[in-house]
Amino acid sequence: MSMGAEHQITAGFMPLFDSAVLVAAGELGFAAREGIDLTLHRETSWANIRDRIAIGHFDLAHMLGPMPLACNLGLTPLASETIVPFSLGLGGNCVTISNAVWAGMAAHGAAPDLDPARAGAALGAFIRERADAGRDPLRFAVVHPHSGHNYELRYWLAACGVDPSREIEIVIVPPPFMADALAAGRIDGYCVGEPWNSAAVAAGTGHIVTVKARIWRNSPEKVIGVRKAWAEQVPEALAALLRALHHSARWCQDPANRDELAAVMAQRGFLGLPPAVQMPILTGHLRLGGEAELDIDDFFVPFDKAANFPWKSHSLWFYTQMVRWGHVAHTPDNLAIARDCYRPDLYRAALKPLGVALPGANAKVEGALNIATPVGSAGASLVLGPDGFFDGQIFDPDEIDAYIERQKSAIGEA
Repeated sequence: MSMGAEHQITAGFMPLFDSAVLVAAGELGFAAREGIDLTLHRETSWANIRDRIAIGHFDLAHMLGPMPLACNLGLTPLASETIVPFSLGLGGNCVTISNAVWAGMAAHGAAPDLDPARAGAALGAFIRERADAGRDPLRFAVVHPHSGHNYELRYWLAACGVDPSREIEIVIVPPPFMADALAAGRIDGYCVGEPWNSAAVAAGTGHIVTVKARIWRNSPEKVIGVRKAWAEQVPEALAALLRALHHSARWCQDPANRDELAAVMAQRGFLGLPPAVQMPILTGHLRLGGEAELDIDDFFVPFDKAANFPWKSHSLWFYTQMVRWGHVAHTPDNLAIARDCYRPDLYRAALKPLGVALPGANAKVEGALNIATPVGSAGASLVLGPDGFFDGQIFDPDEIDAYIERQKSAIGEA
C-alpha cells in the first residue's frame, strides 16, 4: 500500500478506450489524492471480468452496462450481486463491416453518412439478395451476449426490418480480436467500442456504417460494476473512489488533455495502440473507410450531460432488451432486480460534498429530448440530451409493460 493510502482497491478493465476514466484515475493520481491505492488488471474477455468479480479477485471493474443486470438476474455461471454506482460515459461504439459487405450495401443505396435508417435499409436489401441467392447468412460479432453492443445491433436491425435472430448470425468475439477476425474473413461485421472500429478502417479492411451515438444519442455504454458485498463492507472506500472517478472524468472530457490521455492509453498495459488510432473517439472525427470522413456530435462523452450518473432508466431499458431477445422472463421479481441494480443513491452520497450538478430524478424518459436541454438539478446547472432513438421511439420507465408489448409486435418476439 502506498504511503498515506487508506483504501486498497483492485479493479479489472478491458483494453477499450472507454476504460479511460478508470485508467486515468489510477495513472494520473486522482485515486491517490482520495487516499486510494488502485491496482488495475487488464483482462482479455468480458467473461473473465464477470468471473473474477464473482470469485472476489476484483472489488469492481469496467463493465458492459447490462452485465451487472445479468449477474443479478442469474444469467451468469457464478452468481454474484453486482451494483452500478457510476457510469463511465455515453456512446463510443460503432458498427463496422467488411469491404465486401460495404460494396453490397452501396449497391442498395448505402452512403458514407452513418445514417442508421439508410444503412439499415441497404443492409436489409443486401441480406435478402444473398438469401434469395441461397448464400449463408452474414455473421456479425458482438463482445458478449449481455452487452449494449448486442442490444443496440439488434435494436438497429429490427427497427430497419431485419430480424437479427433469423436473418443474420450473431457470434461472440472479444473486442481486441474483432478487426483481425474481420480481416481473416471469419466474420462479416461487428459492433464494438473504439479503437477497434478505427483499427479496421486504418488497416483498410473495414467500413464503419453507423455508430451508437446515432442509433440512440447520448446512450449508456460502460459502467463501474461493484461487488455489492464489498460496497457494503467498505462504503467509505467506494465513496472515495467515486469522487476520484468524478475528477478523472472531468479531466478526460477537457480537450486540452487529449494528447496526454491518448499517450497514457497508448501504453502496452492499456491499449497498446498508437495515439493516432485513439483520436477518433476523443475528437468525434471518424474515418469511415475509403475516402470518407465525418464529425459526430457526442460520439463519446466521458463527463458532460450527466454521463457519469447511473440512471435507473438506462438499467431498465437494458432489461427490456433482455426480455425482448429471450434472455430473461419479464416478471415482477426480475423487474425489481433490474430497478435496484443501478445505484444513483450511492453516486449522490459520494458527490454531494463536492457541490457538483446532480439530477433531480433517478430515472428519465429516454428518447424525449430532441435538443440539449437544461434540467433541474441540485448543485451546479446541468444539461442533458439530445437522447433520441433513431426510429423516434420513446422509452418511459413508468410504462415498461407497454414498451415490452410494443416491441413484441415489432420484430423481436423471442
